[in-house]
Amino acid sequence: MNNDIDLDKLIKKINLSKEGKLDLSRDEDLSIAIMNLISIEEHFFFTAQKTGKDEYYDMLKDVREIRKDLLKKLIKEYEGEVWCISKHLLAASMRLMEVGTKSLSQDKKADAKDYFDKAYTLYNLFWAINLKLINVGEIKKIGDKDISRNKKSGKVFDRLGELIKKAIDCCIE
Repeated sequence: MNNDIDLDKLIKKINLSKEGKLDLSRDEDLSIAIMNLISIEEHFFFTAQKTGKDEYYDMLKDVREIRKDLLKKLIKEYEGEVWCISKHLLAASMRLMEVGTKSLSQDKKADAKDYFDKAYTLYNLFWAINLKLINVGEIKKIGDKDISRNKKSGKVFDRLGELIKKAIDCCIE
């Protein structure tokens, strides 16, 4: 089995989705809202632990239900662990954005850029999985040279990012 992502197939899928006038700007906004809901869940957890007040767990539960409901709007069909993978990709992306922003405020621009690049890679992976641009079952290891590099064009995730940019036009109203 060839572990390289077939970029021609990805481009065809993106073009097909555009022919159907797929507007992902709403879904992109929704994904950011879900990221924030995951962060709120985390804050309710830590606040409950730090204060010893169980009512924060009740609020966590309510926010979790909202997050689950909204995530269903983005992830309509999934197999195996894709639901959890998707949730954790969004959560990790959001946290890396937060760390990048804090690094910027500390005037650590190179660190911030590294965190932002990693956040965007994870965010692109979320979309690639959920738009079915990649077959998760064919990916054996993230970071393995055989699948993280495309001999012609560099990192697969870099190319994937370029393709996701073409598919997601946040300016469509």
